Amino acid sequence: MMPGVNHCAGGPGTDTWDKVQVLDQWRTTGKAPSEVVASHVTDGTPDKTRPLCAYPKVATYKGSGDTNAAANFTCK
Repeated sequence: MMPGVNHCAGGPGTDTWDKVQVLDQWRTTGKAPSEVVASHVTDGTPDKTRPLCAYPKVATYKGSGDTNAAANFTCK
């Protein structure tokens, strides 16, 4: 599930990521991803990123840094 995303895409959530690359890596390595970094795009330009965490974990802000950057979140 992608927080803040409408039914399949859109909304304020991060819904843009390279699905084929992630699935190919999973198939190649046999290891499911624990997180995927996704972007929210406005007018063709990414304006924020977030990790999409494997259930039941959720992206949690580390407490400092830009809240629009995935690097400042962790899956807990």
